Amino acid sequence: MDRIEIIRPDDWHLHVRDGEMLKAVLPISARLFGRAIIMPNLVPPVRDLDDLRAYRGRIEAAVPKGSGFRPLMTLYLTETTDPADIRNGTASGELTAVKLYPAGATTNSDAGVKDFKRVHKVLEAMQEAGIPLLVHGEVVDPDVDIFDREAVFIERVLAPLIRDFPALRIVMEHITTEEGASFVSGTGENVAATITPQHLLINRNDIFRGGIRPHFYCLPIAKRESHRLALRKAATSGNAKFFLGTDSAPHPVGNKECACGCAGIFNAPVTMPCLAQVFEDEGALDRLEAFTSLNGPAFYRLPPNEDRIVLARTAPDEAIFRAIDVGADGQVVVFRPDVPFRWSVEKA
Repeated sequence: MDRIEIIRPDDWHLHVRDGEMLKAVLPISARLFGRAIIMPNLVPPVRDLDDLRAYRGRIEAAVPKGSGFRPLMTLYLTETTDPADIRNGTASGELTAVKLYPAGATTNSDAGVKDFKRVHKVLEAMQEAGIPLLVHGEVVDPDVDIFDREAVFIERVLAPLIRDFPALRIVMEHITTEEGASFVSGTGENVAATITPQHLLINRNDIFRGGIRPHFYCLPIAKRESHRLALRKAATSGNAKFFLGTDSAPHPVGNKECACGCAGIFNAPVTMPCLAQVFEDEGALDRLEAFTSLNGPAFYRLPPNEDRIVLARTAPDEAIFRAIDVGADGQVVVFRPDVPFRWSVEKA
């Protein structure tokens, strides 16, 4: 098979930042994806509906003319989030989901939740409204090894959360472990998970092969090889609980290649070539469309996109896979796994 035509995919976890960075990176995602869940961890965060409307306006201004791309907006859950914003955002159709960051878990998460009891009223409102909770699934206890944070989060936070709010719709985002995939598979239909391209292609050894490789560093951090293989099995299984969330997260080169580099991998330009490669290697090209274009809309109760894209087995122009200019911020390096690309997007 040298060409694949699939329904236009969606990205159910995307960082587009703000300012010049937003203007530089958004058109890349808008060219390929029909919709994207926009992460709210700006500085300051997208805390309420006024923040949401203002950010959506800046995003829409950066969408290329003629693009049908639709940003799906989220709120950043804090211990002071007003349940009325959930009800009003649901009624107006402006709010798609709410993002839970345990405080200190990742980039710009300092305003996140420390005491989960303080957000119960908000979770009750979300459960009633059917608004999904998007979970960054890591504990931040310094006594927990960084490679164990996801498994401990499931035990300490996620399982009790599901017990206390059994009808709450939850997406465990960017899962990285066999425990994460197994937990999601074994829970009710109200729980799903996104998986990133990088966690299907690299393991923790790759971060340190030949020296520290900052452009392979993200949070949750890549885990051992057995976990990578479990994620590939889940993504290519056809199970509707798993779908694409790129977690494409651009940072200027200077903020990555420094003494305390930022977590985040910018994969938007190479997402579909990476995924086609993974699914081909797993003998599952016939399931690529479900993972990228069908399972996510089904969970979010939205129709699939109406148009299609074409992938071709060609040698892509390597120049677009190195770095992009972001004005005063310099450049952003594009994720490039240590394998030759065999697929490219022929028509988007």
